[in-house]
Amino acid sequence: MNSMSILEIRNLTHRYDDRYLFQNASLQINNGEHLGIVGLNGAGKTTFINIIAGKLSQDDGEVLRQHNARWGYLDQHADIDRNQTVMEYLRHAFDYLYELNDKLEEIYLKMGETEDADELDRLVNKSSRMQETLDNAGFYDLDSKIKKVAGGLGVHNFGYDTLIGRLSGGERAKLMLSKLLLEEVDVMLLDEPTNFLDIEHIEWLKKYLNGYKKTFMVISHDTAFLDSVCKFIINIENGNIKKYSGNYSTFIVQRDMNAKQYEEDYLRQQAEIKKMQDYIDKNKARAATAGMANSRKKMLDRIEVMQKPMTVHDATFSFPYIPVNSKDFLIVKGLEVGYDKTLIPPIDLHLKSTDKLWIRGTNGVGKTTLIKTLLRKIHALNGNFLFHLSAKPAYLEQELNFENNTLNAMIYFNGKFPRLNQKEQRSELAKVGLKGDLATKPIKDLSGGEQVRIKLALLNNTPSNVLILDEPTNHLDVRAKEALKKALIEYEGAIILVSHEHDFAGEICNIIFDAKTK
Repeated sequence: MNSMSILEIRNLTHRYDDRYLFQNASLQINNGEHLGIVGLNGAGKTTFINIIAGKLSQDDGEVLRQHNARWGYLDQHADIDRNQTVMEYLRHAFDYLYELNDKLEEIYLKMGETEDADELDRLVNKSSRMQETLDNAGFYDLDSKIKKVAGGLGVHNFGYDTLIGRLSGGERAKLMLSKLLLEEVDVMLLDEPTNFLDIEHIEWLKKYLNGYKKTFMVISHDTAFLDSVCKFIINIENGNIKKYSGNYSTFIVQRDMNAKQYEEDYLRQQAEIKKMQDYIDKNKARAATAGMANSRKKMLDRIEVMQKPMTVHDATFSFPYIPVNSKDFLIVKGLEVGYDKTLIPPIDLHLKSTDKLWIRGTNGVGKTTLIKTLLRKIHALNGNFLFHLSAKPAYLEQELNFENNTLNAMIYFNGKFPRLNQKEQRSELAKVGLKGDLATKPIKDLSGGEQVRIKLALLNNTPSNVLILDEPTNHLDVRAKEALKKALIEYEGAIILVSHEHDFAGEICNIIFDAKTK
């Protein structure tokens, strides 16, 4: 491992079910590199990050990390102590400094007690080095450092004295990201950090990451974000892990050329293998040619067979529409939403049956609460709203909740649409890109993007005239996101969409509602 590299991967091999996610993949990451990790849903991005973080063991190969390098991992599914306050949790980013300060206090006590001049000298030298470390790290100004990062990501809106247990899933993810940024580790691993951020906080994070002096790797389906912060792209495809120089847009051009070449090489190799196998089959039984057939067999055994190019299961979405034509499809007057207190100032809205509404605003402001109020899942605190009598809503929630995630997609789908026969159910799942073993694998073993596709398959089969979608793109890869955008633009009914992705929502919606705190 050379002095420049902070991580070296040699011949990494890892199987999942009957498929190689990676096969003899090698890669080198150097100090200070800013890398994006991309690949289609199910390609193995999160598995790769779990292996390099040491949370999962590979089947074969070596993962060599630089000695003494500090690693940090944003895992949105990690459990954190819900009895701590927001500020207590953030201060844990600096535990090593608090510990150093405690040791320094002990040394000061010893200095006051010792009468040995040499010992006193030694303690003075040691304490001054420790004091210097604390000063350089800004120990005496930690709270303002914490508030700078927490403010940039909107965590200050939760209240620093608030218990973590009172935060939503999205708010907890933001809090965990804030703590990780404060730790200033040597290698930062970020899995979908923008999922729970709104536009202004994504902008803040872009600036922060661009100024980050150390190494980070980020999984994201937000291509504009990757273009802004990455100087290298790691693409996971066909069992290979390949590093490209440049941002996402540069990578796409190179990748398309490589993919074409890979497919040509694969087809050429398959033709060669077939030719050799045909020769062996014809000649192995004849004494005169058995030797030749045997040597061809040895040659064939030595060939390293290329993995079949990964089939891209493109999704097609088409949401069935129940006709309704009304200028007064939804009327909202003085609506106040929240749990124990009003989150947003009173809301007034007036939607026609063809209007497409984009709800945007900072995290925790109450966008999901507003949607749940309109769906009558929670009570309004004040004011009122009225949908047209013929309104038929279909809802996609942000959280990936399944009543039982040990079921597979087929069984889950069958429970929702028992009238469809098995062939029809398979066909509906295939439409959203869940083909073959993806339809029969337990839901908990599917990637986030694959789980969202199950929910979208339900919407594909639920006639409606208003789609209510809460951050539908959070886990979708680029191609699935484009397919969803197309379907929503073509949908004839009303749409109420919560999204932090400007490029996505801006092309679909004709009305914008900015949710702001009171």
